[in-house]
Amino acid sequence: MAISTAAGYTNLPSGNFLPEIYSQKVLKFFRKASVVEDISNTDYFGEIENFGDTVRIIKEPTITVSAYTRGSSVNTQDLADDEIQLTVDKANAFAFKVDDIEERQGHINFETLATSSGAYALKDSYDSEVLSNIQSQVTSGNTYGADHATNSIDTGFDTDEVDPVNVLARLGRLLDDGNVPTDNRWAVAAPRFFEELQQTSSKLLDANFLNEGSSQVRNGLVVPQLVNGFRLYKSNNMPSASTSDVHVVLAGHQGGVATASQIAKTEVVRDTDSFADIVRGLHVYGGKVLRTESIAQAYVKLD
Repeated sequence: MAISTAAGYTNLPSGNFLPEIYSQKVLKFFRKASVVEDISNTDYFGEIENFGDTVRIIKEPTITVSAYTRGSSVNTQDLADDEIQLTVDKANAFAFKVDDIEERQGHINFETLATSSGAYALKDSYDSEVLSNIQSQVTSGNTYGADHATNSIDTGFDTDEVDPVNVLARLGRLLDDGNVPTDNRWAVAAPRFFEELQQTSSKLLDANFLNEGSSQVRNGLVVPQLVNGFRLYKSNNMPSASTSDVHVVLAGHQGGVATASQIAKTEVVRDTDSFADIVRGLHVYGGKVLRTESIAQAYVKLD
């Protein structure tokens, strides 16, 4: 931007003595926290390499118990070797081009900068799709409320509303009904849900309820302590309900959902039509709900 000049002043009239200065610092956009890797079983990450790979997971056999009397014959049962297939059937990619002149004369390494942004975009898309897939597999018996403004759970602190902590309690009971272990349980919701949960009348900030007065937020984890037996995660990638004031709260057990993810390839190739490098990356992944009884959801109305 040129500096104003007094009337009649003609020294260095073109203003070329004042160069444009470009900052070498880059303004990066904010990045959402990713939660999928924290709430799913990722033991199979190392077993995939390419799109279409399949991981075969053998299910634990169900053993039948029968009454026994002394001296009677015991019949053996045949063990089943049923399997669940986790298929890497999703893929996303990014590609961009950096001209040789831009690379040589630019003050910013756009290749490195854009590659970092592309990697984040791949992970963000993966996070959103896996959460939606989990939600689509929840059974009606493990659903609290309904996807409709009049049938959802109205949360708040008036006498006719449900405390958000009690929503977590109901989700915990639904998992209990399915004999889901109490360890490694998680719950994920949008920030709007946790805003209500953290109101002063909520038990979330009660030191006795949390067994500790301090809390911290990191990587989507709302508080380091368990709340109603859940690790709480905040995410802006939650599946949408049918109306804007209804939100989905997901809960489950880490062993009930399996994910496998791999950056299959990141490469730099020469553009055949110009003097430029093309940078591209390929992300392959798959997700599978292993046990539907291990996931639950609530539809809550947040005014």
